[in-house]
Amino acid sequence: MTRVGREGDVRTSGGAVADASQYDVVILGAGSGGYACALRAAQLGLTVALVEKSKVGGTCLHVGCIPTKALLHAAEVADSARESEQFGVRATFDGVDMAGVNAYKDGVVSRLFKGLTGLIKGRGITVVEGEGRLVAPDAVEVDGTRYVGRHVVLASGSYARSLPGLEVDGERVLTSEHALTLDRVPASVVVLGGGVIGCEFASVWRSFGAEVTIVEALPRLVAGEDEDSSKQLERAFRKRKIKALTGTPFKAVERTDAGVRVHVENGEPIEAEILLVAVGRGPATQGLGYEEQGIAMDRGFVLADERCRTNVPNVFAVGDIVPGLQLAHRGFAQGIFVAEEIAGLGPAVIRDAGIPRVTYSDPEIASVGLTEAQAREQVGDDAVETLVYDLGGNGKSQILKTQGSVKLVRQKDGPVLGVHLVGARVGELIGEAQLIYNWEAFPEDVAPLVHAHPTQNEALGEAHLALAGKPLHAHS
Repeated sequence: MTRVGREGDVRTSGGAVADASQYDVVILGAGSGGYACALRAAQLGLTVALVEKSKVGGTCLHVGCIPTKALLHAAEVADSARESEQFGVRATFDGVDMAGVNAYKDGVVSRLFKGLTGLIKGRGITVVEGEGRLVAPDAVEVDGTRYVGRHVVLASGSYARSLPGLEVDGERVLTSEHALTLDRVPASVVVLGGGVIGCEFASVWRSFGAEVTIVEALPRLVAGEDEDSSKQLERAFRKRKIKALTGTPFKAVERTDAGVRVHVENGEPIEAEILLVAVGRGPATQGLGYEEQGIAMDRGFVLADERCRTNVPNVFAVGDIVPGLQLAHRGFAQGIFVAEEIAGLGPAVIRDAGIPRVTYSDPEIASVGLTEAQAREQVGDDAVETLVYDLGGNGKSQILKTQGSVKLVRQKDGPVLGVHLVGARVGELIGEAQLIYNWEAFPEDVAPLVHAHPTQNEALGEAHLALAGKPLHAHS
């Protein structure tokens, strides 16, 4: 058996250096899916080459999840300072120092990056820096050198999309990646797109003091979530004076002396300092040789089965390039799955519906499983019942002064099919919710579990108590 040494050379059990281009697994892309696959494969004794054109950690660590959540925490601190008197604390809010915010954000990213590179080095994984291209079903080429693998994992990630004819200049018309490096708080912003990314940036900028307008073509914000969650978010955003123009398609943008003028259908032009384009992320697959090697594709996405296998033997695909939820933790889980699949462990299939989803705006939205509409479509109107527990009845939520709810969707006389949460910090509650959903628990199974008091977690317990027919605090 061959193993990769710390310096990246491949050594046989006798200690002699073997052909350094031969590996058990060659992974194209070192984002969440790619590096998770590499770490688990190395842990299982497989030799691994990890190819990355930029930095290990990918979008999530460097220009996605981590830096945006750091901005959101800074926004929460700004709101806490601004609103401290409602808690009997006298404080002054003197404004946002973006240089300081960016230093804090970059420090978080830097520490995590250092930890990740140390882990990868410690596992003896060969990191190949440069642009990789699939040149054979078993080979990735980087700068003229081929890295051959018994198995190849495609994990090339995603990029920030724009719209046809909408030119992003990085100064007045930005993507989320540009927005992360802004050295100032804009006076006014139009956010094009009311999905997760758009709502998170809208929330940050409003907390920092900007005037914010969201333009969304679909009828509601975060349209992938349960309709009740969307309504609660829209209500909270109105209260925060974030303007949301839903059902409003974008037409064009023009540059002005002061910034941008955004034209929409059936409405007046909107003037702002900048336009954030947050219309989703596309698969980063163009020019990487996938189609030439016979990989089945659809609109740039790599088609893979439930075991992450493409149509080409021994070629797998994970993360944002595979149709479905574009979430770092989905890619991470798929990467681990593929490593275990290659090692012959036969891991359990990952279902998208069982993956928790969180929008880290203020308030947060968190969910797992089916929305009410999806449940009614799948099992029938008469077979579904729902329950909404208002956080107004939860002590810790009152302490935090947050509003929201726990909504449960269940099959009548059957398991919980979906859990939908709205409120401050509810993303931290989704762990128990995903256990409830993935273990197909009945409300009666959850009701006897003791939840600590006073916590927001209690709201999950009380919702299941009520759905099990023994509401503790509800009026009879």
